[in-house]
Parts: sequence; structure tokens; C-alpha cells
Amino acid sequence: MTNKYMYFIANWKMFGGLGTLNSVNKVIKFLKTFKKSKKIKIIYCPPNTLINLMSEKFIKTSVEVGAQNCHESMSYVPLTGSVNPSMLKSVGAKYVIIGHSENRQSGETDKLINLKVKAAIKVGLKVIFCIGETLSQKRKKITKKILSKQIKLGLNKVQRTKNVIIAYEPVWSIGTGVIPKSRELLKTIDFIKDKVGNNKILYGGSVNPKNILELKLIRNIDGFLIGGASQEAKKFIDIIKKTYN
Repeated sequence: MTNKYMYFIANWKMFGGLGTLNSVNKVIKFLKTFKKSKKIKIIYCPPNTLINLMSEKFIKTSVEVGAQNCHESMSYVPLTGSVNPSMLKSVGAKYVIIGHSENRQSGETDKLINLKVKAAIKVGLKVIFCIGETLSQKRKKITKKILSKQIKLGLNKVQRTKNVIIAYEPVWSIGTGVIPKSRELLKTIDFIKDKVGNNKILYGGSVNPKNILELKLIRNIDGFLIGGASQEAKKFIDIIKKTYN
């Protein structure tokens, strides 16, 4: 663990049962059982429909709220269904996830991701910048080449890179229950750190209360981006507790 505190980021995605007030109340209930620590930074990234509610609920806590994506425009233009970084910030978001593999697979290019990163930083949001290789790319042994390209193009001419957190999420690990071998992950994180300098590096991909015991031993990880296991408040808090017990 290379920094003074660890990030624990919950990516709720579009899970149906989480888009409700009841789910937010459950989170608050479990957070009350959790002893605050200066070593921990907790961030929830719910659907856009809950950002304002959660930011208001967490206003007296150390928990912060982020968004899961944004449009690249900083202007208010006629784009039905789009939400730009300024709009997210206005309802309480402090972070935004950009470049997640699910969005890359839906057609987001490195160039588009780069525009989104720039727009988010310009309005004052912190960016959780996702990178990762597919199973095919891993088998071809071009992981480093892919990660280098994603970093180079996605962060091209980005100012204030100190506001960028890198989340390494191997695509083949997301939702599969399979995580990289410890030695392999250690080397990959070191490679990314060599590319980005002092930026915090998180790991994401099938993180759960069982494998966190293995993952927490990897010295160069600065935190975790958690998808499926963050659906249940208890599981998410268990991951945090087990990291420090």
C-alpha cells in the first residue's frame, strides 16, 4: 500500500435494485457500523438518478459521490439523454468514471475518452480513468502494449493529471470471478506506475470479500474499484474491513 489512504470505489452500474431510496438507506445503515479511518477514502458511483440524493445524505460524512460516465461537451447543447460534467458537478458529483471497458466495448474510442477526461477535469471533477486488456489480448501477450496505448491516447495533453486516478481492470476478470495471479498483477501495476508517475493505481475486476485477503497483500495497489460486490452494502463494507483487519 503506497499511499496514506486506500480508495474503495463502488460502481453500481445500472443494477435495478440499487436505483432506489431504500438501497441508499441500507448503505447509510451499514456505514454507521463502520469505524471511520483517515486511511480510507470511500466513493459511491450510483446511477445519475441517485447522485443528488446520495450527495445530500453523505454531506456530514467522509463518503463522496461520483458518476459512472459523462458526455464530452462542456456546453449545454441539444443532445437528448446526455449529461455533461458540469451537470454532474451541480448535483453533487465529485468524481466520474471514464473509459470503463463496458463503454469501450459499446464504441467509445480512446479519442472520445480523452475528450471526456479533459472536460471532466476542466469543470473540477476528479477522473477515475479505466484501462485494461481483453482475454484475447492477454493471450497474445500484448497487455503492456494495450495499456500503453490507452494511457497515451486517453491522457493525451491532459492538464492537472493529479486529478486522475487510474483503475486497472482486466476485461477478462470483470464479472468472471477470476483475478490475475498476485505476481502478475504486481508487475502490471508497477508497469502502469512507470507510465503515469505519482497517480494512484486501483485494481478492479471480480473483487469480493473472499479474494480481498489475497489482493490486499499486493503492495503497490492504492485501492479498489468494485462492481458486483458493491451491490450489497454489507459485502462492500466487509471488503473494506478485511483490508485492514
